[in-house]
Amino acid sequence: MMKGLTTFVIFSMLLVMTIDLNAQDRDQYLDQARQILEEVPLIDGHNDVPWQYRQRVDHRLDEIDFARSTKDLDRPMHTDLPRLREGRVGGQFWSVYIPASIRGTDAVQATMEQIDFVYRMVDRFDDDLEMAYTADDVRRVFNDGKIASMIGMEGGHSINNSLAMLRMFYEMGARYMTITHGSNLDWADAATDDPEHGGLTEFGEEVIREMNRLGMLVDLSHVSAGTMHDALDVTRAPVIFSHSSAKELVGHPRNVPDDVLERVAENNGVVMVTYVVSFVSEDMREYYADRSAYNSRLNSLYPHDPDTRSEKLNQWDEENPMPLPNLDDVADHIDHIRDKIGVEYIGIGGDYDGITVLPEGLEDVTTYPDLFAELLSRGYTEEELKKIAGKNVLRVMDDVEAVAREMQQEMEASDVRIEDFE
Repeated sequence: MMKGLTTFVIFSMLLVMTIDLNAQDRDQYLDQARQILEEVPLIDGHNDVPWQYRQRVDHRLDEIDFARSTKDLDRPMHTDLPRLREGRVGGQFWSVYIPASIRGTDAVQATMEQIDFVYRMVDRFDDDLEMAYTADDVRRVFNDGKIASMIGMEGGHSINNSLAMLRMFYEMGARYMTITHGSNLDWADAATDDPEHGGLTEFGEEVIREMNRLGMLVDLSHVSAGTMHDALDVTRAPVIFSHSSAKELVGHPRNVPDDVLERVAENNGVVMVTYVVSFVSEDMREYYADRSAYNSRLNSLYPHDPDTRSEKLNQWDEENPMPLPNLDDVADHIDHIRDKIGVEYIGIGGDYDGITVLPEGLEDVTTYPDLFAELLSRGYTEEELKKIAGKNVLRVMDDVEAVAREMQQEMEASDVRIEDFE
């Protein structure tokens, strides 16, 4: 027993020493990383600040001062203007997420309220933020010293099965739509739900075509592998994954399988690697799966005794410490995608303020330069990092806009309705 304990202590000390040495290696590249992010816009694919304001203060801007640090709140946030500046963020897709449980006209209204918040936030802090609708807008806003602010819809439930709503959300400024969130739609399967359609239905295919015609980015984060393949079959424009990582490294259904990565390269799209701990660490994925299974068991054993359930779950948490990943794990996913298909198809989608637990070393939006410093220490060139930071996403946006111009010359807006396929 003592021998095993001694071995564990030595291993732990060696692990800490290795982490410290890695951090020292990164530190010597930090200035170079920051300089890279001064020259090209770091475009993050997904940030949930609008949802934080909805949940915490019902979208009231005055109740959380975004111009000051939000890490001092009773429930700290990951994002605010000073820390966005420190993290060298040059372009941000603000997610206008609503839960998949909100459906119908309620979903349309809730999404519009989220979009309204983004506009009010940008207007309030116009010394630092400016709306962007095209790749050229992003370049111009960045060159003017501001953070280009774009809108991403997280989940096709927001359009309530209506191409008319899709078009109106585009007119309101939405520049990507994640095809599903956590649950299936009437026209598309989600990654974290039981398959219902085998991918996209015929109406779902029409949604993809109409997004192409509009110039709206098709976001395949959250969708099933079948939906990924169906969308790639239909689309004429490059796709994105706004916040996903590599399934070969971590078997979470939200991650991108290698066969899909190969198709992303053929499609000239981009996978924006995320920081979600259960997507970047197999240990964390298994930890959450075990915890969820234990919690389900407690619900069965003590259906009318929430105090006992809470006590036993707390005990489980104490006995099973969270195996937190770190910055290196995220870099490993970038390595994998580079090795599989090349740096031209990689971006960053942190999911800050959409998650509560983050990898060590990536605790808030100030830490983007640390990740880029790590990549420099691994041998990435400055030009490769400029592509990962923003050039790849700007290329995709340029291509999507070009396809839209072509399609608008060829066809009018689709008047198809979902009922046409029943």
